[in-house]
Amino acid sequence: GEDAMKEVRDIARLKQEHFVCLYLNARNELLGKKTVSIGTLTKSLIHPREVFSEAIALSCHSLILAHNHPSGSLEASPEDILVTQRLQSAGELLGIEVLDHIVVSKNGWRSIGN
Repeated sequence: GEDAMKEVRDIARLKQEHFVCLYLNARNELLGKKTVSIGTLTKSLIHPREVFSEAIALSCHSLILAHNHPSGSLEASPEDILVTQRLQSAGELLGIEVLDHIVVSKNGWRSIGN
């Protein structure tokens, strides 16, 4: 939570929605960070292929998802929850755990993950 928030603090106040992945090794150390999408968070924009191609390239153990809400809201939308579930399912198939999904905004952060 707090450690991940430090890594994605830069997207908290952006005017557009950014979807970011943090890729971790088995000791939960950061291997990489990638902005997967900019724009509205929808199922069609966040495809598992974009999230997990980098995860596989880095041989990561697990990952954390994060995106910002420009509105300032920390409430998870139905789309947020759907995307989380979809990516968790894809991760299970690949053996790469999705540890958390956090929403960040100018008002703080909230976990909508597991």
